[in-house]
Amino acid sequence: MGDASVGLELSCGLAPGPDFAGLAALAEELGYARVWVFDSAALYEDPFVHLALAATRTSRIGLAASVLIPQQRSVMAMASGIATVARISGGRFRAAFGTGYTARLTIGQRPMTIDALAAYLTALRQLLAGDTAVVDGKPVRMLHGPDLAAPRPIAVALWLSVFGPRGVALAEKLADGIIGAPHPALPTATIISGTVLDPGEEPGSARVREAIGPWRVLDWHNAYAHGGAERVDALPGGRAWREALEAAAPEGERHLATFEGHVTHLTDRDRLLLGHIDTRTMVGDPARIARNLGNLASTGYREVIYNPTGPDVRRELAAFAAAAQS
Repeated sequence: MGDASVGLELSCGLAPGPDFAGLAALAEELGYARVWVFDSAALYEDPFVHLALAATRTSRIGLAASVLIPQQRSVMAMASGIATVARISGGRFRAAFGTGYTARLTIGQRPMTIDALAAYLTALRQLLAGDTAVVDGKPVRMLHGPDLAAPRPIAVALWLSVFGPRGVALAEKLADGIIGAPHPALPTATIISGTVLDPGEEPGSARVREAIGPWRVLDWHNAYAHGGAERVDALPGGRAWREALEAAAPEGERHLATFEGHVTHLTDRDRLLLGHIDTRTMVGDPARIARNLGNLASTGYREVIYNPTGPDVRRELAAFAAAAQS
């Protein structure tokens, strides 16, 4: 990476699916520090399976999950999955957790509470340490024999994706790092999307809009999920997007359609929004991208998780890595 961003790790974030292991191998060749996998059972395949496959295809790059959703797995199943990937990867694994914002909304449920997240992470730490935890009122412990898992304690960094004061306070007590705003004591990562322009290409080109669109339409998705028609209609193009969604799904099933293609693909109704999305942030020639990364480093971020999307993810990974190293 250029001098402006010395000390800033450039990682990438990818959905678990058929191409994940191959893209992880490419990310390693391109010099990315870490590849993060998403976790949302209603949207993607199982992250632990794909992390294990990626571990066998790589040797250096870090592997991580952003973010794991506690209510999708019992704490014992989570501990066993983490132990498995940590062993197969030779200790290259990091696990980050959140309250399950999108993953929960896609199944019609609210995100878990901070208190529930705290209890889950506390028990998980105890299990990975080889201690006895209390889950659902009963003592539990990892009972894996010496030939069935790595011996405890299992050293895996546990991070939290948090933004509000209660979440940050929890991270200060229980986490090894944060995905969120820069923290004075804990290493912090931020998630970004963007694309490197081809020579002579304009930021508002059709290619740019297709490449960054899956992440940039989230404001409309979130507005509808939280505030319904009134909130999303207040956004440019929001009413047309909402009417297309509501025509496609009956009232009781609209939560199934709101986040369809979440951060990976554009639906036809999402394409109605492409004329309104931000095409400036983290979009530019290599020099501009390098400056933007340097600005993030100067504000205190330790790691940037770049999330490539669009019809040519390999192109996006390669171009962004080259820009970061310029």
